[in-house]
Parts: sequence; structure tokens; C-alpha cells
Amino acid sequence: MSGTAVAVRGLRKSFAERVVLDGIDFEIPEGTTFALLGPNGAGKTTAVRILSTLIGFDGGEIRIGGQDLRREPARVRDLIGVTGQFSAVDELLTGAENLALMADLHHLDRATGRARAGELLERFDLVEAAGKTAATYSGGMRRRLDLAMTLIGRPRLIFLDEPTTGLDPRGRRMLWQIVRDLVSSGVTIFLTTQYLEEADQLADRVGVLDGGRLVASGTPAELKRGVAGGHVRLQFFDREGLTAAARLFPGSTRDDEAVALRVPRKGGVEALRELDAAGIAVSELSVHAPDLDDVFLALTSGEMAR
Repeated sequence: MSGTAVAVRGLRKSFAERVVLDGIDFEIPEGTTFALLGPNGAGKTTAVRILSTLIGFDGGEIRIGGQDLRREPARVRDLIGVTGQFSAVDELLTGAENLALMADLHHLDRATGRARAGELLERFDLVEAAGKTAATYSGGMRRRLDLAMTLIGRPRLIFLDEPTTGLDPRGRRMLWQIVRDLVSSGVTIFLTTQYLEEADQLADRVGVLDGGRLVASGTPAELKRGVAGGHVRLQFFDREGLTAAARLFPGSTRDDEAVALRVPRKGGVEALRELDAAGIAVSELSVHAPDLDDVFLALTSGEMAR
């Protein structure tokens, strides 16, 4: 188990007659970020709840930091921290009081707890807001405080379940940098997210859940190489040009609001020739390589080779 933060073999979980996890396997090396993707209801949050000892499982083996989760759940809890999509912050307490409460729950002595809270307030740019109640915090500040509370116990593995839900782009990118800093310090991150760009930015490896099974696992680059094509985006001067072009390419995807057409990349050069021959002017052209959106759509629709 040396160098492995999480090892899962044959994990199964059902609720009544509904199978949520149907024998999934994966490993996460220490000091890396693993992103678990999947459609709504695919079992991402269930997997997090199992791995963080919140609920039991029906079959399989899980080892976290070398500890058997079924036999040693208390030892596993000592190694992990969890930040969910819904904040655990107490809005009636100040930022400093929330951190002090967490320090007490981790049985830190008063001096150590104060020192750790001060360090985290500074690290998460919350020093000026430390004496204000959390109810006055913005969404981004609250999420940073929530993560700071998780770090009070110095976990070596952190579960981030939809951590940037509801954040604006600036708050999301600030949290991304915090995640990168944690990983660079040796912390392992288990991330679930609906934002595929987020997984692409942060994850060393990605797993995709669909129908209770892990249908693919690999680095973002490996998964993107498994998707055929990419596309060319053609933008037109007016809707008439878009309509005429759409008639030429029945397999294309039309975007009326942007006055743009998406055609398969391998047909991009031929598309330009046909448009030129038809006298249809293009105002802008851009070439797009496959991204995790393409991977996600291909995998969860069964169109990608597995």
C-alpha cells in the first residue's frame, strides 16, 4: 500500500432494489487529485459517503492510508477531512469561533487550536473577517472557511464533494488554487464535480461513473485521446448565412444565438470549400480539440470505446 492513499476493489452498494455502485475499482496515489465524474444520480456522492465512513457498503474492499475501512473506521476518520456541497459552517458564529469549535472537536489544546486557527485564517485570506459572523460572509468566503475548518485536523486525504457549487468564476478559481497548494504539500484530494473544466484543471486522474459502473479511468489527456474528432466552429455574419450553411451540413449542430455552426473537425477543410463554392461568408472560424465535455458525453451515451 506504500504510496497509495485510496485502494477500492469491487465496491458495491444498493438502496433497496436499486444498485448504485456495481463493483467499482480504482486507486489514488498519495499527493494527487482524483476527480469522479458522472451524471446526476450516478453514485458520486454515495461513493464519497462510503469512503468517508458515513454509510456502510454491501461488498468489496476499501483501504485508505493502508487502513481497512470496514475493520478500522476510526483510524480512517483520523486520516480524512470532508467538505460537502452544503457548507458545515455555523452562521451564528464568527469565522474564528467556527475554527475554534473544530479545534475543540479535534481535541487540540487551547494554544495549539488558536495557533492553527490563526494560520488557517491567514492562509485563506479571512483575517479581516475573522471577528464577523459567518452569516455576513459571501459564498466564496464561506466555502473557504468550510475548507479551513476541514484542515484543522491536518487530514492527509480530503473529500471535496461539489466544492465550487454556487461560486462565481473568481471564487471558483481561488478555490482551485487552494486545491493545487494542498496537493503540492502532499495532501490527496478526492473531488466530485459537475464542472468538467474543473476536473480538467485540477485532476491528475479522472474516473467516470455511469449506470453504477466505472466506465473509464485515466488522466484527462488519456481520456480525451479516446474521443474521436473534435469540431470546427463556424460563425456567420447573419442568420441567413447560418441557415444556408446548416442546409449544406445536416449533421452539424446549430447555435442560433451565437449565429454559429459546429461541424466535425475532420470535415472542417471540406466545409470551408463548400461554403466558398456556395458563396456563404464566414466571419470567424475556430478549431476545438476534444475536451472532457466530449469525453463525458461519449462515455455516458455509450459511444466511446471502453
